[in-house]
Amino acid sequence: MQTLLDLFTNCKIAVVGDVMLDCYITGDVNRISPEAPVPVVRARSERMVPGGAANVAANLAALDVHVRLVGITGEDVARDQLIAKLCGMGDIECGGLVAAGDRRTTQKLRIIGAHQQIVRIDHEDVGIDDPALDEVCIAAARTAIDAADVVILSDYNKGVCSDRLVRAVIDHANAAGKPVLIDPKRRDLTVYRGASILTPNRKELSDATGLPCETDEEAAAAVAQAQAACGAAVLLTRSEKGMSFYPVDGTPSHMATVAQDVFDVSGAGDTVMAVLAASIAADLPIAEGMRLANHAAGIVVSHMGTATVTRDELIASLAADTVSASVNDGRFVDLDGAVALRWSWAKEKLTVGFANGCFDLLHPGHVSLIRQAAAGCDRLIMALNTDDSVRRLKGPTRPIQDEAARAAVMGAIKGVSAVVLFGEDTPLELITALQPDIIVKGSDYTEDQVVGADIVKARGGRVILIDLSKGHSTSRIVAAAQAE
Repeated sequence: MQTLLDLFTNCKIAVVGDVMLDCYITGDVNRISPEAPVPVVRARSERMVPGGAANVAANLAALDVHVRLVGITGEDVARDQLIAKLCGMGDIECGGLVAAGDRRTTQKLRIIGAHQQIVRIDHEDVGIDDPALDEVCIAAARTAIDAADVVILSDYNKGVCSDRLVRAVIDHANAAGKPVLIDPKRRDLTVYRGASILTPNRKELSDATGLPCETDEEAAAAVAQAQAACGAAVLLTRSEKGMSFYPVDGTPSHMATVAQDVFDVSGAGDTVMAVLAASIAADLPIAEGMRLANHAAGIVVSHMGTATVTRDELIASLAADTVSASVNDGRFVDLDGAVALRWSWAKEKLTVGFANGCFDLLHPGHVSLIRQAAAGCDRLIMALNTDDSVRRLKGPTRPIQDEAARAAVMGAIKGVSAVVLFGEDTPLELITALQPDIIVKGSDYTEDQVVGADIVKARGGRVILIDLSKGHSTSRIVAAAQAE
């Protein structure tokens, strides 16, 4: 599967549309304001990520695709922040981002408290009344199309995708023989005539056609009306019902969703569009592109807020299809095996816990921690320091038992689902790869001291601090043995 995704590396895609900067302020809610009946959010963190067409570009770059991005921003700090974020995400050319002095860069500020969105504040100027600005954007789009294999038009109805620009993009791409994929927001789909594929969700299709879009029959009728208007194939994303592809001529194909833990659907359509376009640019069959896009969407909705899907995450999700979710026997696995297991368990809606340590000589304190950890989740991955990392942490005389022996003993303890090794001083890289739902540590830590806590909490997970059994330690056992 790695070879399959390697095909994306040489792909070139032009993304034209409404770029945004998505901002998140996350905090704790413990009281109601005395000034008004609203929650008080004590801010803990702030982050900014590309949104809209910029999120499509970011998703493509995460897959090692070369991107040329075209859109309109203001001449403001938000533009600088957006470009800085994009340039740090991969091979994205931002020369097509046209700066307009009389507009603001579109920003969406979301306030998150107790893992729930409390309010969203939009800073934006909708519509473009300057024909000269429209023409500059069209010129930038044509340049990007000339250097691309596939063209994406990401229409968020903020004004960049005017009738003139949409028509110019489609006509220029058609003349060059390049596919055009459009994420539509218009109610009148005739403006998209000449596009190759439209990727609406159910609501967007219903809004455009005035028809319901819940059952297979209703979806087929709505798609038929849409295709009569625009003449394009349609990839319809259907939330819990997965996705369906309707060619202009031929039999529709349907694919069940792989998403399990839906935390936030923000930007999921952008991810689907990016992966589908990359698949087409790599000359993969449409069914394979759907499968990859389906897995990518299943990953991104498990994250909080607008997010991208990396190659490693997508490879892991695909690999999980070949792993049985029934595995729960404490087996020793490598990193790839652990990641595959993690996602196979996620597909079964099983919560995955993570705990780590040297566990040199297992004692009752260790057993108590493991049992409490296992009680807090459906599947528990135990991560053990390798022999080399134990020596760095504990000194040249440790470990007493080598890593193979420690893994075998750990895997035999009831409640341990799998055992994996890590060679770094902290398990941060392992936690980043596994994305567990729960991290378990002893109560001698505070939550802000737990490595990887921010990663887990950012996607709706939690940290559990376990009470330790007093009077037990490996160092004490070793000292006592040496004294005899």
